[in-house]
Amino acid sequence: MSTQGNVRAVTTYRLSEMKQRGEKISMLTAYDYSMARILDEAGIDVILVGDSAANVMAGHETTVPITLDQMIYHARSVTRAVSRALIVVDLPFGTYQGNSKEALASAIRIMKETEADAVKMEGGEEILESVQRILSAGIPIMGHLGLTPQSIHKYGTYSVRAKEKAEADKLVRDAHLLEEAGCFGIVLEKIPAELGRRVASELHIPIIGIGAGPGVDGQVLVVHDMLGITNEFSPRFLRRYADLHGIMSDAFTRYIADVKSGDFPNEKEQY
Repeated sequence: MSTQGNVRAVTTYRLSEMKQRGEKISMLTAYDYSMARILDEAGIDVILVGDSAANVMAGHETTVPITLDQMIYHARSVTRAVSRALIVVDLPFGTYQGNSKEALASAIRIMKETEADAVKMEGGEEILESVQRILSAGIPIMGHLGLTPQSIHKYGTYSVRAKEKAEADKLVRDAHLLEEAGCFGIVLEKIPAELGRRVASELHIPIIGIGAGPGVDGQVLVVHDMLGITNEFSPRFLRRYADLHGIMSDAFTRYIADVKSGDFPNEKEQY
């Protein structure tokens, strides 16, 4: 990310300041130059280059198949477009779990090859060694707790997490561990609203929710979902701000008809 002109870039420190003064943090995903440029110009605070690219860009059922090379490709496309937003890149499945040296190597590749600002990792105590090793290299980390899509084969369902006391208590412990390790923020996905509020109130770092209620410090959605480009995914937490699927489908249908009829191009649309 570069700072151009008088634009004050969003940093991890600025996000901390926003939490302290009660200013909510806005965060959306992007995977390509054009979308990232629009988001940045609109004033988004954080852009997540999410492993959800596996779903919305590549058509996989889960986030598990996407590779580190693919994440780097998407992240490089995004960073070229952005002058203000903080850019966070997901470490994909298999690049950090169980091997802290591999985790550090993966994070270093993302930071060097994409010029992003931070990485994001799913999990708590079980990935703490990897978190600590990456942070020791000076690479900022955003944590991710609750529903962790990379572990979908472990859970076997995308249903709400941490409804039972034991799992809720572990989530709170994990959140504190991530903060104590040095993470600058945490995403909480698909958990009870009261638990989200509790974590945000107990921790000093920003807590970003996706299906975690209004009591957290900010919100994130997948951009294709909130724009209505994808329409087969409708969880309770998703608010659609547009129906681009319908708009785009209509435009394509009219274009096809105009080409077939010979109406496009007309006299004004030729040289």
